[in-house]
Amino acid sequence: MSGDTRNPARFLPYGRQSISEDDIAAVVRVLRSDWLTQGPAVPEFERSMCNRVGAQYAVAVSSATAALHIVCMALGIGPGQRLWTSPNTFVASANCARYCGAEVDFVDIDPATLNMSVQALSNKLVVAQRQGRLPDVVMPVHFGGLPCDMEEIAALAKRYKFAVVEDASHAVGAEYRGDKIGNCRHSNAVAFSFHPVKVMTTGEGGMLLTNDKALWEKLCLLRSHGTTRDSDQMVSESPGSWYYQQVLLGYNYRMTDIQAALGTAQLRRLDEFLARRQLLARRYDKLLSGLAIGTQAVAPTSRSSNHLYPVRIVGPNVDRRQVFDRLRSAGIGVNVHYIPVHTQPYYNALGFKRGDFPEAEKYYAQAISLPLHFELTESDQDYIVAELERALAEPSGVV
Repeated sequence: MSGDTRNPARFLPYGRQSISEDDIAAVVRVLRSDWLTQGPAVPEFERSMCNRVGAQYAVAVSSATAALHIVCMALGIGPGQRLWTSPNTFVASANCARYCGAEVDFVDIDPATLNMSVQALSNKLVVAQRQGRLPDVVMPVHFGGLPCDMEEIAALAKRYKFAVVEDASHAVGAEYRGDKIGNCRHSNAVAFSFHPVKVMTTGEGGMLLTNDKALWEKLCLLRSHGTTRDSDQMVSESPGSWYYQQVLLGYNYRMTDIQAALGTAQLRRLDEFLARRQLLARRYDKLLSGLAIGTQAVAPTSRSSNHLYPVRIVGPNVDRRQVFDRLRSAGIGVNVHYIPVHTQPYYNALGFKRGDFPEAEKYYAQAISLPLHFELTESDQDYIVAELERALAEPSGVV
């Protein structure tokens, strides 16, 4: 392997934000304004995202977890109802339904795309219909930024009459069949994350997109304590402009104007972020082509946002833990995405166990996410691949 193989002077995280002077200036303008929260920056960010992805309505919130929670509430998910999602995700994708008292189940992944398997979903729906236990919501997760097969999932939703919420926390900027993820063509709503390791950031923060006006109105209520100043939403006449009513039980899930200003500035850089990630991902493909690893298959109908670059350590005499530790000791911030949700102690207590979703478990046992972000250099990448090659070549048990 050619390239710079010296130990880097800095730790190379698997993901990190990129903040420009324009981003900083946008935040400073808000700090010097009259509004730090509930001002004009949030609706501006929401309009900008709608224009970008082609959705009619947006609701900016404090995190993607908050987004998933309130969309479950707005869809009426509660005790006696069911949400299905992927086991290969962060726990928030399942927890959002548990917050509402609903049941959670999982659909195993396609070992090539690492996303929810449409075939596994179809098979599970047949059984669930026979048992009278069909899901009320299915939440596919666009793992690593690669879109799920939403056209097929939407067809199943129409047949079996369940709602679809896309957990697109990884997929800001991704495309499916020429359309931008977030347009809600194949779903009731789409959730984005703007955590600093994602493609673009607001610090913390998330957003819901939808084309359903009634759903949007309810989401707006739920993110702000369930209160409204809109007389059309009140149950009695308003006595004056100071007046508000709480019409349902909501939460303080608002995004600040500070965060929204950063989001709008970052959104202007999104194409730049995506192009750089695409370049680095395809460069990884070439550099890693001769090594004993597996990579995520990208469907020709999709364009990934390349939030993650997951690989599978598949060599017969290679230990994933040893490779992980070897790379970390070399200053390379590899990570593992994800521990299957159903194997977590909380979900074990609900009756799930190892062996329930074998493809997700098999992937997890082999998974390592390599660093991939806008600030990563080609020299950094050469170093990462050289160290990975060394780690794979070491005898098992030697670190």
